[in-house]
Amino acid sequence: MLEKIKETAEFIKKLYPTPVEAGIILGTGLGELVNEIEVEKAIPYADIPHFPVSTVHGHQGRLIFGKLSGRHIIAMQGRFHYYEGYTMQEVTFPVRVMKQLGIELLIVSNASGGLKAEFEIGDIMLISDHINLMPNPLIGRNDDRIGVRFPDMSEAYDRHILQTAHKVARRCGIKVHEGIYTAVTGPTFETPAEYYYINAIGGHAVGMSTVPEVIVARHMNLRVFALSVISDLGVRGKIVEISHEEVIEAAAAAQPKMAMLIKELLKEPLF
Repeated sequence: MLEKIKETAEFIKKLYPTPVEAGIILGTGLGELVNEIEVEKAIPYADIPHFPVSTVHGHQGRLIFGKLSGRHIIAMQGRFHYYEGYTMQEVTFPVRVMKQLGIELLIVSNASGGLKAEFEIGDIMLISDHINLMPNPLIGRNDDRIGVRFPDMSEAYDRHILQTAHKVARRCGIKVHEGIYTAVTGPTFETPAEYYYINAIGGHAVGMSTVPEVIVARHMNLRVFALSVISDLGVRGKIVEISHEEVIEAAAAAQPKMAMLIKELLKEPLF
């Protein structure tokens, strides 16, 4: 795998040689952040060696390079999901490439079903921990040149950055929650019984992404910050039929707040 990672990174460096500090996965809820980036280069996934191609509506499928809040960043405009038929190694391959390109911080966003009674559609939840109900992306032979066989996950989401994000949110007047994200394979939305089960085991939100990328990031000792936009509710008495279009609509309404939070966070002394 390391050889493929290096080959892909070298291809990208020839097109964009500037060192990058942070990587951002522009999942549902952060897509419009690309409009805030001083874009210097955009590379379609289809042009990048060994990269999958996103098949999900709302995921553009480009690597964006440029400056955001004075920092050189790389952003994935669209991510890959296990439910699309990709292996976990393919889903997380871009994170390994971003590490090879020099990032120190990975920022991840998603849309999720909210399980706390106080949640409303459009709320933002900062992720403090996760429960993984998907296949682990580290299953298989380990390459010690990339990371250790048994990586520690006691602080999957960087506590200092999480505290800084709360401070930034207060300063910007953005209401945020904090909670535990549970990852499931999808692509079906959850049944009421599944919502109740996930809540019973300690989950505050549920979605179909993020955790594989976070596990791989921590395997390579990258710092991680992640956040969810609550796009539907899995709370007793509030469960209704939901569609992917409605998830996108709910996320779009929250995008200005999400974008402001990330922009202001990157102005802080995180490194």
